[in-house]
Amino acid sequence: MPPCRPLTCEIVSIGDEMTSGARLDTNAQWLSRRMGELGVTVQFHSTVGDTLDDNINVFRIAASRADLVVATGGLGPTRDDLTRESLAAVVGQPLEMRESAMKHIESMYSRRNREMPERNRVQAMFPVGSDEIFNPQGTAPGIDLMVPQNGRSPSRIFALPGVPAEMVRMFDDTVAPRVMAIAGGGSRIRHAVMKFFGTGESDMEQRLGEMISRDRQPRVGITVSAATISLRITATADTDEICDGMIAETRREILQRVPEFYFGDGETFEQHHAIAATLRCRDQSMAIVELGRAAVLGDWFATLGDSPAYRGGVSLADTDDLCRIFDAANPDEALQNARQRFAADWMLLVDQYPALDNAADARLPNVDVALTIIDPSGQTLRHTITLGGHPDIMQARIAKSAMAWMRKVLQ
Repeated sequence: MPPCRPLTCEIVSIGDEMTSGARLDTNAQWLSRRMGELGVTVQFHSTVGDTLDDNINVFRIAASRADLVVATGGLGPTRDDLTRESLAAVVGQPLEMRESAMKHIESMYSRRNREMPERNRVQAMFPVGSDEIFNPQGTAPGIDLMVPQNGRSPSRIFALPGVPAEMVRMFDDTVAPRVMAIAGGGSRIRHAVMKFFGTGESDMEQRLGEMISRDRQPRVGITVSAATISLRITATADTDEICDGMIAETRREILQRVPEFYFGDGETFEQHHAIAATLRCRDQSMAIVELGRAAVLGDWFATLGDSPAYRGGVSLADTDDLCRIFDAANPDEALQNARQRFAADWMLLVDQYPALDNAADARLPNVDVALTIIDPSGQTLRHTITLGGHPDIMQARIAKSAMAWMRKVLQ
């Protein structure tokens, strides 16, 4: 497949649990994003149940209209796992045993001190002429298969297991480098994710300008989740060192354009991680009070585990409860008492999360939320935020805005 035009791709999701809606297809979403980062245009998504004829038809159609097909599911050992048979039928070849795959499957069971069921032997069966995609984490190897096409280059099918952790590892380790080789790119791929909060997607795109062009190298992809913006930088080159240098230069340029909203790096890195890291460096701690029967921040900070930076928090209905529980005549005194009770250097108050009971189908009006911070000296700082938007993300936006102010105060 010559790289004279962008490669096209179809994502195929396999399983009755997908067609019935019993399971959310997060694999297709992840694969679409990753293929886009590699410069491949995803044109189609197909979902098919566990029926052999339907699987064969879906693969034939996908191969006829896309340069690349990435499928997930149907590689297990049960009788309704039909991807192997379907691919063999598409190319008109029988299945054959691959000893290397068989040895790996046996070793997986041996390491777990378990006897391998005879049925698992089917997972080492491959269509003649296909290549194995090694699975370091499970017993279902993937399949890499060329499908001849009349009048154009062959289509290439990559079949991966449906288990997300296995699929992601196999894609990054094996499929992505092969896709880049097909596209004529470098042999190494490196990624970096930068996180931002406090601006909208359109404003971010405007300030980045040509940096998010699809033909730029490295590529910069932008995604938004509950008002947090992620910039994923993808570099391809002949060596990891060259990739890392390209990423570093791109990071510097991004930070020159939007420095004020950046809070950290990493796919799973969030603002509470950034706050905790700052507090640890200072040998300080914080506690949280959230009013309005929500504990968004408390839940997030609790995921830090046994962190000395987070002393704990409470979720209460209103300031009356706050004063009653912390034995105070007014909210300010209650917060000071709470900070002492938690033995925390910093105290953060969110007052308060709006009621969302009857707002599921309507956009909430703008709401004012009062934020209060008590610093280690006992000084009280106040800030009010005004937010609107869909109720599904309102509480998360309030909590993230509170953390953004906390980060600013800590600077």
